[in-house]
Amino acid sequence: MGSMKKTLAISYLMMALSGLSMASTVYQVGDSAGWTSMGGVDYRDWAADKNFHAGDTLVFSYNMQFHNVKQVTSQDFKTCNATSPTSTYTSGSDAINLERLGHVYFICGFSGHCQAGQKIDILVSPITSGPSPAHWPLSSRSSASSDLYFNKMYWTLSVLTLCLSQLAY
Repeated sequence: MGSMKKTLAISYLMMALSGLSMASTVYQVGDSAGWTSMGGVDYRDWAADKNFHAGDTLVFSYNMQFHNVKQVTSQDFKTCNATSPTSTYTSGSDAINLERLGHVYFICGFSGHCQAGQKIDILVSPITSGPSPAHWPLSSRSSASSDLYFNKMYWTLSVLTLCLSQLAY
């Protein structure tokens, strides 16, 4: 019976650790500035040091009287054409789940905003096996990302404690 408990404890530990390494990340687009055409946010620079993966979430925060979020094709992104988006978001706090690999393009559909730089190209990459730096909290990530990380870490440590206590018997 003791070896069965050890096997079960090790299984729980492996599940906990794999759950930590596969944690999705929540990104606040533009960090504290949000989604805006004012304030000099360079969204290309903002995205450059981040590793986006399927399952991650982008949060666009903005004043809905002056901005929106339109998901567009590559061509419409290049030309700032907002007339035929694949999706439109207007809540002022849009959480968009990244579901597929490859480039995903977003622009503001208000006149002149995309041309002023309110546009972002997100490259969604496959998740690599095992923990990678992309899954550890960075200062440029939102507090929601850090909270998610610490909740997962707390859960993992709780499971680890349970597993180790089972090994003692």
